Amino acid sequence: MSLINEYTRKEQLLKQLSQELKELEDNKEVKRDLEFKGRLEALMKEFEKSPKDVLDLLAPPKQEQSKSQAPTGRRRRKLKVFKNPHTGEVVETRGGNQKTLKAWKDEHGDSTVESWLVEERD
Repeated sequence: MSLINEYTRKEQLLKQLSQELKELEDNKEVKRDLEFKGRLEALMKEFEKSPKDVLDLLAPPKQEQSKSQAPTGRRRRKLKVFKNPHTGEVVETRGGNQKTLKAWKDEHGDSTVESWLVEERD
């Protein structure tokens, strides 16, 4: 019995889908779109163009901007070079969160370590 039930359910579904398809075929907007698609495909075939070629022609891909034209994100910090006059050790950092620099500041104080600034570059 279950096969008969499935058969009748599928038959009803087929009738419903056939009705919906007929309604779509009678719709003027769908007819226009189908006609446009047919003509477009004929033109593409005539001129040996692919759908990608047509899309590239109508809406060219955006070119990537070079980094010099439009900066993105945050500005880079300047590189600071510190030299410890006691040990001769050199530290290069772009921020204040550097391990050795922190140790120096704890030992000698902020202003003293800042006076050890040797060079500052971009």
